[in-house]
Amino acid sequence: MAGLAEAAARTAQAADDAPCALCGRPLGHRVERHHVVPKSEGGTQTVPVHPICHRTIHAFVANRDLATSYATMDQLRAREDIARYLRWIVDKPPDFRAPTRKRSAPLNGRPMV
Repeated sequence: MAGLAEAAARTAQAADDAPCALCGRPLGHRVERHHVVPKSEGGTQTVPVHPICHRTIHAFVANRDLATSYATMDQLRAREDIARYLRWIVDKPPDFRAPTRKRSAPLNGRPMV
């Protein structure tokens, strides 16, 4: 059991030292692992990213495109929409979270749930 604890500690230390694989900012308390090529497309390599960076990747790029056209972080950063995001996030603190707006009006006349 000591071997597992030591391995977990080494992994945690390595994640603390590594910057976010997308934006390059220092990682904060919350770190997610992004499959460079999605697991659903056969990928196994993961990189540490901020949760907001991870959500941004998947909001802008479909898994199929991540596997074929954007299979490296450099290719991903070269996309104009990702590059625009990177310019916006550059000066934010490591644990920055963007607020999510609540809808103020019902959609299509249906009541909000």
